[in-house]
Amino acid sequence: MELQYVSTRDASEVVSASQAILKGLANGGGLFVPTSIPKLDVSLQDLSKMSYQEVAYEILKLYLSDFTEEELKTCIARAYDDKFDTEEIAPMVYADGAYYLELFHGSTIAFKDMALSILPHLMITSARKNNVTNEIVILTATSGDTGKAALAGFAGVEGTKIIVFYPKDGVSPIQKQQMVTQVGDNTLVVGINGNFDQAQTGVKKMFADEAMAKELAEAGYQFSSANSINIGRLVPQIVYYVYAYTRLLANERIEEGEKINVVVPTGNFGNILAAFYAKNMGLPIDKLICASNENKVLYDFFKTGVYDKNREFVLTNSPSMDILISSNLERLIYRIAGEDASKNAQLMKLLTTEGKYEITPEMKEKLADFYGNFTSEAETAEVIRNLYEKTGYVIDTHTAVASGVYEQYKKDTGDTKATVIASTASPFKFARSVMGAIDEACLDMEDFALVDKLSEIANVEVPKAVEEIRSAEVRHKMVCEVDEMPQVVRDFLK
Repeated sequence: MELQYVSTRDASEVVSASQAILKGLANGGGLFVPTSIPKLDVSLQDLSKMSYQEVAYEILKLYLSDFTEEELKTCIARAYDDKFDTEEIAPMVYADGAYYLELFHGSTIAFKDMALSILPHLMITSARKNNVTNEIVILTATSGDTGKAALAGFAGVEGTKIIVFYPKDGVSPIQKQQMVTQVGDNTLVVGINGNFDQAQTGVKKMFADEAMAKELAEAGYQFSSANSINIGRLVPQIVYYVYAYTRLLANERIEEGEKINVVVPTGNFGNILAAFYAKNMGLPIDKLICASNENKVLYDFFKTGVYDKNREFVLTNSPSMDILISSNLERLIYRIAGEDASKNAQLMKLLTTEGKYEITPEMKEKLADFYGNFTSEAETAEVIRNLYEKTGYVIDTHTAVASGVYEQYKKDTGDTKATVIASTASPFKFARSVMGAIDEACLDMEDFALVDKLSEIANVEVPKAVEEIRSAEVRHKMVCEVDEMPQVVRDFLK
């Protein structure tokens, strides 16, 4: 049976996996979700003997059931190759009582590479399967990491163009440099005078603009998304949780069926939702620990059942999590609302009109899998320093938020079962914040001197992704207002 995808806001919109990947966003702003979550059909013991690429096939074949075996294996082989600087793709490091799942060994040194390395191949295959002749325009908002990973994935890919909007004062210096030096005639990077939520809302509005869609179609273009709202981004993220569990099994750190906890630093909610899907496929995960920074809209939601974005937006040292509208939470809301699209649509309308909504007590009961907490800026720095002084292991600011929340979880619950922390970015990507946490005297150094100092103390080579931008030419200098975003797109597409 082919697995279908349905819109979270309209039960009548049902499409195949390849159609969902191509569209990105459903009509009326809904997100595509599978009509059911498939169960693992290979034993954990068998999976533990497989490579990352082989595990990826076993998961993707269940979700992307209108792709042939050859199509999927080709996409996987092209994605998970020597772009990654470790053969294992997602290695794990044990430090101070937790397993850090390093998801940053791809070409842009952030976890977004794990899915954005494969999305272009899935998308081009989907276009062929559906006889699409239009050029695909990838339209994306980024809080720092998605942008570069999407640019790296789509640059030079025939039949596509990619436009990335980022908050010009809301990303780290390294993140910005990675984006504005991007090569490729089919790429455009634009800073906006605003924050990530405004960039994301601007992109969603363009997706929902029927007149603009018609105008594009007449010119031979159609929009799609590389944000985690695209199911082609979400599904590949399930793979690394299954892979992590089976590595613990292979290395005899756990027994088959033994439950683990998973901690995820969370902004747009896609990464932790992938872990939730893995759990519902039968992976033995107990608690899904949702770690927030000072923009703690998700922590408050798990505590109270009220999602309220009406609050001050805080710029933190973990900028990829500086988000007040966690788009992927909608997929979870749809599920705990009993997969009732109209009920979900009402709540999302309240979020748009009033900036908040409240779930029912029955829905709140269905969130028992989750634990939410947050780490302040000072605590984040302390976590980085303490872990380095204890073990010599250096983590980035986002991973430190997760590590700090994990410590709070253990204090609150006394639960010490094996725990995997999603390490979502290389410390080199946030060298200033990381080195400032370890030794404040370093803060007088310029950015690339900090990178070299970090390499020295962590005893880790400077990643290629950082070396490449030391002297790279800045190619993208455009900045616009939020309301100018549609015109910027029109101008780029001429």
